[in-house]
Amino acid sequence: MNDLARRTLPLEDKQPFDKRVLAFHPERSQPKVAFMLDQAAVCPVSNPPPMTMIINIPERVLLIKVSRLSDGQRRPAGYTLAFYDITDLVSSEPPKSAKNNQTRRLKKIPTMSGQRLVLVDSEDLLHLHSDGHYTRVITADDNRFCNLSIGDLEARLDPEQFVRVHRSHIVNLSAIKALVREGGRLVLQLSNGGPSIPVARTAAAELRVHLGMRGDAMRLARKKRTPT
Repeated sequence: MNDLARRTLPLEDKQPFDKRVLAFHPERSQPKVAFMLDQAAVCPVSNPPPMTMIINIPERVLLIKVSRLSDGQRRPAGYTLAFYDITDLVSSEPPKSAKNNQTRRLKKIPTMSGQRLVLVDSEDLLHLHSDGHYTRVITADDNRFCNLSIGDLEARLDPEQFVRVHRSHIVNLSAIKALVREGGRLVLQLSNGGPSIPVARTAAAELRVHLGMRGDAMRLARKKRTPT
């Protein structure tokens, strides 16, 4: 482990040293670490691409890289684990008026492209789509893979600008082009002309508040679209 990994992981609590790397990570992060180890195990020559995750205690954004170590017969002999703190690069400081436990807001989303870390400006985001433990980051020009869960991203993005309209979808309010009814449900059309985004019934009222739309205005809009 590099120095940052040793400072971040609870080594003192795991003495005598436990060789199971997963045991050092919070339970919610273990599936991602397991995925990295699996990728390293099937890559005998080149290193696997670095993966990102949020470590909640302390609240940081870390780039973590796992590589496999092999013996003379190329049998797995262990792993190297390196942590890189990119918090200051991707997030802004909480305002001075904020409470001590105020979460730092993401200003850039860390995404992966091959073995490159690509930082996407939050203002360029149109839509975030949950993909299992991970997230697809959608802009006007691209659709990228992010190793953070949609819940991690929701907790870090500005709630005045980004709204979770469905368990699998977060939208940038400025990217909403229209609200329409399709098959009896409310959906969003975004400025990039992509697929419609479903709005959960439990999120509809909050979305209308964010958009400054009153309930009677929505009813009038539905009435105008109803065939006679």
